[in-house]
Amino acid sequence: MVDFDTNTQLRDMIRFVVSRGHCLLLGIKFEDLGDGWAELSLPYRPELAGDAETGIMASGPIFTLMDMAAGMSIFAARKTFAPHVTLDLRVDYPRPATPGKTVFGRAECYRMTKKVAFVRGLAHDGDPEKPVAHIAGTFMFVDAP
Repeated sequence: MVDFDTNTQLRDMIRFVVSRGHCLLLGIKFEDLGDGWAELSLPYRPELAGDAETGIMASGPIFTLMDMAAGMSIFAARKTFAPHVTLDLRVDYPRPATPGKTVFGRAECYRMTKKVAFVRGLAHDGDPEKPVAHIAGTFMFVDAP
């Protein structure tokens, strides 16, 4: 577990996390964070399309974007880089993302108990009033080995 005294330290850690692994492969980028929220982005690439004919981004990369944004919002809320796991993450897709556009995912950790964090958020491709996806999730804190 790593505690952060400043948002700059937390920003640096989140930038580090999203510049590795599956975030790197998908092209997910850090955008911003605040008290209990984080925003990431997923630039459009043709290989992320679920259907090459329409060019509409597949739901899997958007799910990953939102799961990561949710996790980063928990770090922002706790001001601590401590392990947690996704217990449940519901994603509703009211409309497809516009082909060629970046998808932005913003999540907010709105409540925490001793062992569980509750998160909500949305993804959009330029207008938060016209979301691509809504999320609601629960995450469990785990003790580090």
